[in-house]
Amino acid sequence: MLSTVVNVSRENLIDAVIVAYNGRDALRACVEPLARMADVNVVVVDNASPEDPIPAVADLDVTIVRAPRNGGFSYGCNLGVAEGSAPHVLFLNPDASIDAASLTALRAALADDPGAAVVAPRLLGHDGELLYSQRRFPRPLSTLGQALFAHRRFPLASWSDELVRDRAAYEVPGSPDWVSGACMLLRRDALEAIGGMDEGFFLYCEDTDVCRRLRNAGWGVRYVPSAAVRHGEGGSAPRSSLLEVHAQSRLRYARKHLSRRAARLDTAAVALNAATHALASVHRLPVARGHARALRSVVLPGQRTAEL
Repeated sequence: MLSTVVNVSRENLIDAVIVAYNGRDALRACVEPLARMADVNVVVVDNASPEDPIPAVADLDVTIVRAPRNGGFSYGCNLGVAEGSAPHVLFLNPDASIDAASLTALRAALADDPGAAVVAPRLLGHDGELLYSQRRFPRPLSTLGQALFAHRRFPLASWSDELVRDRAAYEVPGSPDWVSGACMLLRRDALEAIGGMDEGFFLYCEDTDVCRRLRNAGWGVRYVPSAAVRHGEGGSAPRSSLLEVHAQSRLRYARKHLSRRAARLDTAAVALNAATHALASVHRLPVARGHARALRSVVLPGQRTAEL
């Protein structure tokens, strides 16, 4: 691992960790505002990208970490966290951006609630549209609801989906089960006490897992509507090429956090979800094929085609 430190002379309150894999065009828009903020040490981790994104931010006041391999998002996060010592850690997706006022609001929320270990902002898309970022922990019934598209008919029902789709819930502070990892501010001591991010999650569900472990350890999770972050992806659904990875992460989460019986039921629901979505996407062949690969990886685990 190669680490290049540009400036660490100041006493930082926040280590902002951005894990990049390609994405040079979006990376500067993410990093540049943070690099101008006082008390923030920005750590950019290049996760062994085939297309080097670092030249886009090389002139900024940041710490650059070159990962020796692409070990996944959690792996990159842990490398970035290890480069700092600030009491707070900000995880921010490289296609997202946060301003100083919103970061201050997040830090104030942690200061006001000593029992909270993680706080997250309102997420907005390209055009300022609200993105559903408050979530319920996965369970077989909600996974089945997703497989059967129940959220379309019962969008506000807690059993039909993991997403909190009640727009009123995004206007007030809240305490959802977990929050999107596109942007979250954590207490370093709490994160380190639970062992950091679980590197067994190559991509997806690492945010679900870290919130679950923090809650199990007695910490709270908070949603802060006064803070806002623009998220370039405009949503949480995985790309078709990564649907298999997403399915495998869901299975890992179920095995780790659910009872044996519930994990088996959830696995069956994940398989059904892949099958129904493949059928529903038959006119979009790349998406249908992605769901088909996800289904195969669940029912024939030895036949996985994605690198996990």
